[in-house]
Amino acid sequence: MNKLKRNLSYTLISILVLLVLVFTVYGQRDIPVEKIKAKYGNAASKYMPLMGMQVHYRDEGNPSDSTPLMLIHGTSSSLHTWDSLVSIILASSNNKRRIIRFDLPAFGITGPNPENYYAGDYYVRFIDSFLNAMHINNCSLAGNSLGGAIAWQYTVAHPEKIANLILIDAAGYPMKNEKGSLGFKLASTPVINNLLLVITPKFLVRKSLETVFYDNSIISDAIVTRYHEMLLREGNRAATLSIFKNRTAYSSEPIKTIKQPTLILWGEQDHLIAVENAYLFQKDIKGSVLTIYKNIGHTPMEEIPNAVATDIQNFINRIE
Repeated sequence: MNKLKRNLSYTLISILVLLVLVFTVYGQRDIPVEKIKAKYGNAASKYMPLMGMQVHYRDEGNPSDSTPLMLIHGTSSSLHTWDSLVSIILASSNNKRRIIRFDLPAFGITGPNPENYYAGDYYVRFIDSFLNAMHINNCSLAGNSLGGAIAWQYTVAHPEKIANLILIDAAGYPMKNEKGSLGFKLASTPVINNLLLVITPKFLVRKSLETVFYDNSIISDAIVTRYHEMLLREGNRAATLSIFKNRTAYSSEPIKTIKQPTLILWGEQDHLIAVENAYLFQKDIKGSVLTIYKNIGHTPMEEIPNAVATDIQNFINRIE
């Protein structure tokens, strides 16, 4: 019996020592928002007091454009995902276009909301409040992944404010056999996911991005660091975990009610939201236009920004 107790004590001590080592090596503190703002904000960055947050956004191009293009990023991303796309569109349109983007609540510099609530109806209220604060009555609305789901849900709720809709590898239908990213899998795993509040190693971010991008050669150290540090922005890990713990399946039925001209763009090698979903959107949104990019992953606007910028501009120009 004494030997059994000693062995049990040694085992518990070993586990404790291992946990201490893991926390010491991989544990990270939250990064203060002011430090994140100093590094990732720029001259175009603005901050709007809205719904208990300071929302980080950028409003670029022609302020006289009455129907601006508004861009919504996906889960664990930020407005930086659109950097190349925005630069290309503004340059090629001779700054005739106005482009607005922001960090969604729970992500980027904006960070968590006071309600700790991130369901679809919350994001619809957020988009509407943002547009009202900007005095925008009509816009072209584009979204990627989670941002795509928010875009079509907002279009369903407020069709009078949307001139046209652009869905880029958008969420909206039940998941099937998608591979998914390592980070998303861990965030969805009970008990283990709580460790992500204090242990968020950079290599985990890199492995997740290797699933997001088809061309892994574009995953630079700077990109990995940006995604990692944005996740560590104070409050973002807890908010992201709340999203994964409380997420519910979308009802895709409302998609069929969308009447706005719609462009659907998709990476054929998307392992997070399979390309089959692109054809479901095309079927449910009558008259929609679909473009599939070969050998491209979940974020085409980052992998092939020139092609995506061209397709978006051609689509909007035809509608106008």
